[in-house]
Amino acid sequence: MNRGRSHRFPARRLAAWIALTSGGGAAALLVDGVATLLRRRRPVSLFGSVAALAAAIAAGRYAFRKRVARPLAQRPRRPFLFYNPRSGGGKAARYRLADEARARGIEAIELAPGSELAALVHQALDAGADALAMAGGDGSQAIVAAIAAEHGLPYACIPAGTRNHFALDLGIERDDVVGALEALVDGVERVVDLAEVNGRVFVNNVSLGLYGHAVQHGSYREAKVRTLLDTVPEIVGRGIKPELRWRGPDGATHERSVAIVVSNNSYRLEPGMGAGSRPRLDAGVLGLTVLGAPGEVPALSTWTTDSFDVAARGPVPAGVDGEALVLDPPLRFRPRPAALRCLIARHHPGASPAALAPVGAWAAVRELAAIAAHPAR
Repeated sequence: MNRGRSHRFPARRLAAWIALTSGGGAAALLVDGVATLLRRRRPVSLFGSVAALAAAIAAGRYAFRKRVARPLAQRPRRPFLFYNPRSGGGKAARYRLADEARARGIEAIELAPGSELAALVHQALDAGADALAMAGGDGSQAIVAAIAAEHGLPYACIPAGTRNHFALDLGIERDDVVGALEALVDGVERVVDLAEVNGRVFVNNVSLGLYGHAVQHGSYREAKVRTLLDTVPEIVGRGIKPELRWRGPDGATHERSVAIVVSNNSYRLEPGMGAGSRPRLDAGVLGLTVLGAPGEVPALSTWTTDSFDVAARGPVPAGVDGEALVLDPPLRFRPRPAALRCLIARHHPGASPAALAPVGAWAAVRELAAIAAHPAR
């Protein structure tokens, strides 16, 4: 039986050396500048610097990855796994996830076209399920996680979607799909927050404005960047009248924005190894990121709060954990602190990159050097 991979100190040491040496190439990009390299017609140097930067970030994330000690969970007697065979380009079939689950004593239920996930989960509860797991996108993760939280059951996130953002911030290795099933065998437990908008649970974030409009397009999943670019004129270029009203951290009312992102806890946005992930999932707050309309000062605002309301003149297009929805105003966002008991495989980190990586470039360099010299840190 595949119990997933284990990470050894030599691998972290090698990753630290790669991050440090590749950082030299990345530094060349910063010193010489993209414009200079293009003007001198040195595309190879430019691409090499970009590749070095990507290698440094990837290796650095691996080097900083370590397992966080968490309490062992009691093994469930009758766990159920729900899986979407279409998620992640067919990861469930590629990894023979249903067979791997059944080999571990986990009942596997396929989400067939036309079936309703919440109804399947409630049928499992009626059959005696004492733990729930979902292998699919983050929108599906939120549905199963909400039901698990409602019934006080442990929940396991299996990273079989495309992005697997929730899995990343829980500290689950996103490329270890089968190994993640070990959470339901001899996993550890951590308690995390959920959040809601008008009573609907989300695990990551809700996006309004540019992204909220973009996800409504049928072409979005196949061509995300192109669809976002095509949506910009609809939001900015045509000068759409203000439609969303909210209060900022200063208590003032605002009506102009390109995008509003409300997240379950806050993301680290500053550059670094942990950028784009959440240092904590248990702070009991909402994270707010607002991109102002052209000419607005400041152009980008971030803060945390324990409640956030948005008023509008009509239904609001939104991306809720990446799923296209239209929400009726007013939109009322609230955190649900310590709502969910999560099970995580013991060999997985158990914390996000932002929680494990140092804050700041020099702190990261010092820590990488220490890992390269003493990988047991």
